[in-house]
Amino acid sequence: MSASDLQPSKLGTKEHWDNAYQEELENFEELGDEGEIWFGSESVDKMVDWALEHVPPSSNPSILEVGSGNGTLLFGLFDSGYNPSTLHGIDYSPGAVTLSKEIAKSRGASAITFSECNFLSDDPQTPQSIRREGQVDVWDLLLDKGTYDAIALGEKDETGHSPVVGYPTRVTRLLRPGGYFLITSCNFTEDELQSNFETEDTDLVYHSRIQHPTFTFGGKSGSSCSSVAFQKRTRTQ
Repeated sequence: MSASDLQPSKLGTKEHWDNAYQEELENFEELGDEGEIWFGSESVDKMVDWALEHVPPSSNPSILEVGSGNGTLLFGLFDSGYNPSTLHGIDYSPGAVTLSKEIAKSRGASAITFSECNFLSDDPQTPQSIRREGQVDVWDLLLDKGTYDAIALGEKDETGHSPVVGYPTRVTRLLRPGGYFLITSCNFTEDELQSNFETEDTDLVYHSRIQHPTFTFGGKSGSSCSSVAFQKRTRTQ
């Protein structure tokens, strides 16, 4: 399936996410409920385990989550020993940013940076600890847990293209050479993700995958989501 095959949905609108995170913020302030874990806690654990193996805390990596929502994945990294000053989450919904900051305070993780940013059009704020003059390709690891899916459900332009077509090149723009991009999706298979991201325009190459529980239906096996890691080519590759 290509992004153009998906029909626009409310899940692809900023209005939906603004309303959803405003409600979750109110629930957190009233009840201490941190909100929904997109794809479930197991997907978070598996992405954290992948990071621990391939981009361990000892390397002090700079990590950016695209569409960080309530910050669950970054808090998982924090709990696993990553330096909070090198963890950064961006979201285009101001309610999500406020919610994640409030949760961070309650968890003693206020050093994690959460900021408002439209990934498709704006470069994220670069933490002082990794800032390099004039450079945006400073991130060792980019993470996505459902954001690519949501963008793919946005309104198509006049030529029928989904807004998600510009996403892969934005990833390449921000990753340092040799850096990694790890994505979990429920709308795209592993093969589709590889086809969408491993192109001449991106300089990304397939690195590895995360195994998720499988099911069999109608004689075919599959899983509810796919997780694929890519690495940006270095200048010597």
